Amino acid sequence: MTGKTVLITGASRGIGAAAARIFADAGANLLLLARSVDAIGELAAEIGPQARALTCDVSHYGDMQAAVQAALDAFGSVDVLIGNAGVIEPIASLSASDPEDWGRVIDINLKGVYHGMRAAMPVMQAAGGGTILTISSGAAHRALDGWSHYCTSKAGAAMLTQSAHLEGADHGLRVMGLSPGTVATQMQHEIKASGINPVSALDWSDHVPADWPARALLWMCSPASDEFLGQEISLRDADIRKKVGLT
Repeated sequence: MTGKTVLITGASRGIGAAAARIFADAGANLLLLARSVDAIGELAAEIGPQARALTCDVSHYGDMQAAVQAALDAFGSVDVLIGNAGVIEPIASLSASDPEDWGRVIDINLKGVYHGMRAAMPVMQAAGGGTILTISSGAAHRALDGWSHYCTSKAGAAMLTQSAHLEGADHGLRVMGLSPGTVATQMQHEIKASGINPVSALDWSDHVPADWPARALLWMCSPASDEFLGQEISLRDADIRKKVGLT
């Protein structure tokens, strides 16, 4: 990854922060994006001069446009986009959900993925290539109590990822989704506190560490993953974990 520029949305914690450290160790330049300026500022300072932090709300297209331009200004390219930003709260039954809250999850989890792709794809295509990776979920393919907003947004993001592959492959784009399973992040504390559906009943030890999906994302940037272009890979798959080198 030396000399490559990676944009990570939702980089302030969890999978995003773990990915920042993994990609930094691999030599990448990083633009770390999140709404929390303090958290990403601290992470960028920890990583060093190869990382820049930028406040960004992925639900606003203008913010993603500005982020892509900032990457070009700082490092001269946009080689990888990791669409990681996502929220699940407030967890509520569909019949009792607040329309504004429900729509906000769609704005971040679905429109945020679109905004990133829309801002980055023309730049990548003009450069002759790039990699776009979307964090998906088992919830994209299975409805769960209280998660109508999350399941719907993740299903839409999975279809966006397939669309980006369909339209971008002939322009040198490598596009894939990663379903990481349940990961030991702040989101799992929120799910646990809700007490709704079987996921909230899982023990903390059932969740994989955040560096597992981070390492998978790095592997997905390599030619070793080319057989999965346009697809969604899952860390629940033992063969995938073996390919990535996870134990």
